[in-house]
Amino acid sequence: MNAFKPKLAITMGDAAGVGPELALRVWQHPHVQARCIPILFGNASVYQRVASQLRMSIPQIQSLGDLQNSNILGDGAIVDCGQLDANQVIPGRFSKDTGLASYQTVCEAIDATIRNQVDAMVTGPIQKEAWSLASIPFPGHTELLASRTSEQVGQTDPADVRMMLASDTIACVLETIHVPLADVPKLLNTESLSRTIRLAGETLQRRLHRRGSTRSPRIGVCGLNPHAGEHGLFSYHEEERIVIPAINAARSDGWDVIGPLPPDTAFTPAMREKIDVYVCLYHDQGLIPLKALSFDDAVNVTLGLPIVRTSVDHGTAMDLAWKGTASSTSLVAAIQLAAELVSKP
Repeated sequence: MNAFKPKLAITMGDAAGVGPELALRVWQHPHVQARCIPILFGNASVYQRVASQLRMSIPQIQSLGDLQNSNILGDGAIVDCGQLDANQVIPGRFSKDTGLASYQTVCEAIDATIRNQVDAMVTGPIQKEAWSLASIPFPGHTELLASRTSEQVGQTDPADVRMMLASDTIACVLETIHVPLADVPKLLNTESLSRTIRLAGETLQRRLHRRGSTRSPRIGVCGLNPHAGEHGLFSYHEEERIVIPAINAARSDGWDVIGPLPPDTAFTPAMREKIDVYVCLYHDQGLIPLKALSFDDAVNVTLGLPIVRTSVDHGTAMDLAWKGTASSTSLVAAIQLAAELVSKP
């Protein structure tokens, strides 16, 4: 076991959802304690109220400046952030106030990670509608991360990021994300897809090396159309015009890439034995097999940032909020992967 224990910022997410109780539960989880020093970012009064209601333990409250001194952090801490009247929070009912607080909390965690006060960040589930109610100019975590990290390091344009969903069973990186299916073909281009393949390869290579393997990752790239187009029989030659040139460019750079794979057979057990990470061209192409195989333990990773950020692959589960019944499996997996990605090989 590597002696280095990274400090990880774990954000509360929306205070009215399951995020606060999950953060408190994983703080004392043995797998989490073995891999990192968990720093819970979020409104301290909410944490205290949830802990009291569910009879949970709670870590000490520390300032951002205290994060530089690991000796006083012990087994973890709370950093109080996100303006919110905890007494006004109703479990299961998000609002513009809970949206603003979760946004402020994520911003604090991003900035702390950029300043190296923590080594990586793990985000709890936000309520996108609450962000909209609070007039937050970002639809979600990914867009905020792309913009704020670039701003903090002095770049003009937002980071060109990609979403990876991963478990020990399967890993998928998405070329396009939350767009209508009809718009996908016109959004595809060889340059962007080449970058996606490279980011997928670099991330999986780090993961393999930290697990003691020196081999290159095996990357599978899905086709867009049925049977990967059948040379234009079932396509408008997107595979020939866009996908194959991107694959060839990645191979020229030394990556082990196969494809374009017919999407209907790309995820069979036999194919998964041969592939470490899939590059998928649209949201459901990757997310359907991933959630069918790893619904409870998949982790969301944002690629292309100057920091490591992982996240749970589930929502706020308002119907389960503050009841003590929500599963922490995905959050534990997200913490373990973040710790793995920042640990020294």
